[in-house]
Amino acid sequence: MQAADFLLKYDSGLKKLHGKEDFVSTVHVPDKLLLSVQKPARYIGGEVNTVYKDLSEVDTHFCFCFPDVYDVGMCHLGLQILYSGINSYDRVFCERTFAPWTDMEQVMRENDIPLYSLETFTPLYEFDFVGFTLQYEMSYTNILNMLDLGRIPLYSKDRTDKDPLVIAGGPDAYNPEPLADFVDIYYMGEGEVEYEHLFKLYAAHKKAGKPRREFLKIAATVPGMYVPSLYNVEYEDHPAEGCDHMPRIKSIRPIDPAYPEKITKVLATDMDELDYPDHPIIPYLQIVHDRAVMEIFRGCIRGCRFCNAGMIYRPVRMRSKENILAWVDRVLAATGYDELSLTSLSSNDYPGLYDLLREIHQRYPHVNVSLPSLRVDAFSLQLMEELAQGKKSGLTFAAEGGTQRLRDVINKGITEEEILTGVRLAFSGKWDRVKLYFMLGLPTETMEDVQGISDLASKIVHEWYQIPKEERSRDVTVTVSTSFFVPKPFTPFQWCAQTGYEEYMEKQSYLNQAIKNRKVRYMCHDAFLSTLEGLLARGDRRTGNLLYAAWKNGCRFDSWSDLFDENAWKKAIEETGTELEYYCYRERKEDEVFPWEHIDIGVSKRFLRREYELAQQGIVTPNCREKCSACGIRKICNTGVCIEERA
Repeated sequence: MQAADFLLKYDSGLKKLHGKEDFVSTVHVPDKLLLSVQKPARYIGGEVNTVYKDLSEVDTHFCFCFPDVYDVGMCHLGLQILYSGINSYDRVFCERTFAPWTDMEQVMRENDIPLYSLETFTPLYEFDFVGFTLQYEMSYTNILNMLDLGRIPLYSKDRTDKDPLVIAGGPDAYNPEPLADFVDIYYMGEGEVEYEHLFKLYAAHKKAGKPRREFLKIAATVPGMYVPSLYNVEYEDHPAEGCDHMPRIKSIRPIDPAYPEKITKVLATDMDELDYPDHPIIPYLQIVHDRAVMEIFRGCIRGCRFCNAGMIYRPVRMRSKENILAWVDRVLAATGYDELSLTSLSSNDYPGLYDLLREIHQRYPHVNVSLPSLRVDAFSLQLMEELAQGKKSGLTFAAEGGTQRLRDVINKGITEEEILTGVRLAFSGKWDRVKLYFMLGLPTETMEDVQGISDLASKIVHEWYQIPKEERSRDVTVTVSTSFFVPKPFTPFQWCAQTGYEEYMEKQSYLNQAIKNRKVRYMCHDAFLSTLEGLLARGDRRTGNLLYAAWKNGCRFDSWSDLFDENAWKKAIEETGTELEYYCYRERKEDEVFPWEHIDIGVSKRFLRREYELAQQGIVTPNCREKCSACGIRKICNTGVCIEERA
């Protein structure tokens, strides 16, 4: 069906959906405008498994806003989980919207069309809540742009009782301060836990006709909720060491003792008890990852010292094999997918993974199963052969560091021999594409470590040549991909200075010249983009001015290389007097008060500092199943790996 025909059909059914003609305003996008942009299916909704509710029977109207283009956002598992979960609540309706691509934004601004939801074409400004997921720092300007397109005042202080409440969550919400001036409420933790409680409180508040300020005070007492406007940030009276004019944070405190000093994340304790979407929305256009996705467990036992996700999602909680298999039956029947991804932070750490894969393939021999986040050290021949029953895709391994010394510093916990053994098994199984991820600029890194990346890639190609011709693929491609290390909150490396732009580029150039093997391809990230990511990752409330200035300078889709405007960002940095030395290039003192000091993820600051000191000595910390390292998570969630019996 053509986009224009579909829109006419959908628009004609809106009155029936709303229950009465004047219940809510709807946005109409003329056919000729939709057909003038790339991929109009991004903007019309109506996909298979979309949820519709009668708005006359809804108390709380919520719009899930993904700050990137539809093709990316519809791959996001969190969207599918929250969309399904929130829509299961009585008298609550969750809809969706995405950042319009540049051509659609131009059409909307030229024709005075506000940003709208895909289910009922309701403009953003008419919702009770608009909720943003914070997955990547370089999407922040898109958030401002979406608020502006949705005709919602950007700054929370400028919103009235008629405006929606802006709520945000996700992994980057654990440093809430860069967007603190724009967000009304932050949700710290897993969305399945407290949203229903929050919406019930809101429905009662709305019925009583009380002002939004009063609801914000109520929200601040709900577990996991942080209301930035109810907290004051105090700064020291002198610039930080080595900086021209920017002082360190002295304290972050609530304006009233009624609000918690620390906001503790909320966690689901039993994965099998969670409602998991078995009727995910099926897009009408090709998205980045178009497949069924099952989260087999949350958290990670490994403790890599650079990894924010490995800390904030603790503890590890497993979903049972029976629960997974029952879901596979339901989701394949509801979607018709022939590709299934079993996702987690470290897939091989799922107990009985091989048995699970074998049973899925026995039931559905036509279905291709993929495992993101494979650890090369645990890659067994049995597992590889089971995966090969589906189509063979490339294998991706995250080695991170080029030498054993550096891998010990970051607590990666794998040896070169384990890496080579893993790829040798893969080559024996006739895999012909291997991708290796590394980071440049890791703490204590030297040029010997950079050279080690090239050496390791060459050794991997050498392993392919050792396989007899009749047992290996006809050719092999080893892709080396490097990103630049960015220190993240709630990691042992949150105290580290970030590598400067010139040093980043020197290491990148060195590695590019060092890789001479014709079977090795090299891909690299943008160094200035990584600098900005580091600035926002550890930014405080003052970086809100920078974000606003960058957005005013036209910054959009900053994670897209063809749209990233380095000059616009540099202009914003100059306009706001933002010191890169303060945010990026200085080593933090042990007693530093971080912008996220008032957020409690359960992992203690003492543990993170101890890990930082062990990193300096190159000492590896055992994973959580080998030995408990007393990270502190038990005080808020004594479940999962934290209560597993150990031999």
